[in-house]
Amino acid sequence: MARKRKGRGVNGIILLDKPLNISSNQALQKVRGIFAAAKAGHTGALDPLATGMLPICLGEATKFSQFLLDADKSYTVTAKLGVRTTTSDADGEIVEQRDVNVTEQQLMVALEQFRGPIKQVPSMFSALKHQGKPLYFYARQGIEIERPARDITIYQLDVLRFEGDEVDMQVTSSKGTYIRSLVDDLGQLLGCGAFVAKLHRTRVADYPIAKMLTLEQLQLLRDSIDNEEAQWDALDNHLLPMDTAVLSIPAVTISAEQAKFYRNGQAVNISGEVNIGQARVYIEGQEFIGVGEVSADGTVTPKRLVVIN
Repeated sequence: MARKRKGRGVNGIILLDKPLNISSNQALQKVRGIFAAAKAGHTGALDPLATGMLPICLGEATKFSQFLLDADKSYTVTAKLGVRTTTSDADGEIVEQRDVNVTEQQLMVALEQFRGPIKQVPSMFSALKHQGKPLYFYARQGIEIERPARDITIYQLDVLRFEGDEVDMQVTSSKGTYIRSLVDDLGQLLGCGAFVAKLHRTRVADYPIAKMLTLEQLQLLRDSIDNEEAQWDALDNHLLPMDTAVLSIPAVTISAEQAKFYRNGQAVNISGEVNIGQARVYIEGQEFIGVGEVSADGTVTPKRLVVIN
C-alpha cells in the first residue's frame, strides 16, 4: 500500500524572486514548506549566485514543469573581463588573468558571433547528467568529461553598459543555454577571458515580473495564517493557474460527457480545426484537465492528466 504524501494538496505555480546565495532546490524546499505543499518542483535551476524569476510548481502543476524548462528565458548579466575561473562565475577559482584592452567596437563585433542559432559546449559545472551523475560531480573531482556542443539560439544580446573591465548585457535565449558558458566563450573570443559577476533572470516564458514574490513576502503571508483551511487563501491567491505553464501550445475543448472517458485514458473526438501535436485540454472551454496529443484523425489522447481528489 502506497504511503500517503504529507502536506496540502495545493495546485498552481508561484513566481519566486530567488535570492542570492541559495540553490534552486533550497529555494524550492522553503517555498514548499511555506505552502505546506505535498508536492513541489522547480522549472530550471538558477545557480546560488543568480537571482530572479524561478517559477515553482505545486501539486498537479509539477506535471507541466517541463514546458517551462523548455521555455525561452531572459537575463541581465554582468561579465567581468580579464579573469577566467573554473566555474565561469565568481564562485570559481581563478585559473587565468590577462590585461583588458578591449574597445567598444571589438566588443560589438565579438557579440555578433553569438547572436542567432549557435552551438554551445555546456559547462562542466552544470547539472547535465553523465552516467547518472551531474557533470559538477566530476568537475569537483578534477575529472573532465567530453561534452558535445548543443544547438541553442540567442534571440537578444544587447550591451547595457561597458565600463573598463565590466560589461552589463541583456540576454534572451532558448532552452539549454548556459549564460556562464556564453560569457566564458565571449571572454575567450576577446582574448582576455571573462566570468559572470552577477546574473539575474528577468523572464521565463511570458510570466509577468509584477507577479514575483520574495521568500520574505511569502513567509509574512504564511505567518498570518493559523491552520484554518479558509485562511490559506492569503497565500493560495498568489498562485497562478496550472495551464499558464502550457500557454505556448494550442487549446482544444471536449464535452463533460467526453471527459468521463478521457479521464480514464481513452482518446476522444474533437471538433473544429485540428492542429496535430500537443494541446492543452479543457472541459467545455473552462476546466483545464491536462495535456493531450492530437492526431490527424481528429482525436485527442491524454498524456498528462490533472487529478484532483
